[in-house]
Amino acid sequence: MIRIEKLRKEYDSTTVALDSIDLVFEESSFVALLGPSGCGKTTTLNCIAGLLEPTSGKIYFGEKDITGLQPKDRNIGMVFQSYALYPHLKVIDNIAFPLKQKGIKKQERYAKAQDIAKMMQIEHLLHRKPGQLSGGQQQRVSMARALVKEPNVLLLDEPMSNLDARLKIEIRDEIRRVQRATGITSIIVTHDQEEAMAIADKIAILDNGRIQQYDTPERLYHYPNNLFVAKFMGNPPMNFIDAKLSSNGKVLSGKGFELSLPETLLLGGKRFAGNDVQIGIRSHLIALETEKQPQTLEMRMQIIENLGKELLV
Repeated sequence: MIRIEKLRKEYDSTTVALDSIDLVFEESSFVALLGPSGCGKTTTLNCIAGLLEPTSGKIYFGEKDITGLQPKDRNIGMVFQSYALYPHLKVIDNIAFPLKQKGIKKQERYAKAQDIAKMMQIEHLLHRKPGQLSGGQQQRVSMARALVKEPNVLLLDEPMSNLDARLKIEIRDEIRRVQRATGITSIIVTHDQEEAMAIADKIAILDNGRIQQYDTPERLYHYPNNLFVAKFMGNPPMNFIDAKLSSNGKVLSGKGFELSLPETLLLGGKRFAGNDVQIGIRSHLIALETEKQPQTLEMRMQIIENLGKELLV
């Protein structure tokens, strides 16, 4: 288990990258740090890795305070966006390099490298050099190198950013498969909410150095804590319509429409009665008017995008 307590990182008196965040990563879980550029997700990862020293706060691996430990003493594996492979070494030597640094004999480290290469389905590439590999193959080698030393924690910093759309899905599935097979506590940084929802057990959404919500993908999608999370989760994004709640909290009115709140939202209606609000609507839950749906919103169609399996209006 990894525990972060009141983690704060300041670069100067005016720049706060992390604003005293608290997070717990359960043993063997896969967690995504998600948010827009500059939200603090990579800073969080680098503090866990020991590449950045926090201004204040604590980081624990289990019950051990590792806040001041050097990266080499944390037993972590890191996978970078840039792969960071040694171009002059063969794949097997790239994978085995962390074991060489530990002083493990050549025969043993090669055997371990071959085992992990088989798990990553790259055993046929062991005698090639990185320049002879595709982007997806290089990313697999990078993951194998991180896993070969049997780390307690696997940290992935936007590992799929350089891949094309189809290959992203393939590598995403591979990363999830390997994480489940090894049971290593894993943390991935991404700005792609679809990627995070597909791969992670839980997602921490950050904005301006603060945790906006930390929950399962399902709850983040269906029960967002605030407008930021609601706008960020889902593709296409949620539609928002300005409205006003009646004084009894039961009726929404806006430009050209009046809607009664469904039973499931009446509790919230009482809480915000008489206030200006925003209605959030997922596009796939909008239906055309029928006799059984007397409450309607009038809309003007502007554009249709044909995505093959669906049309976006």
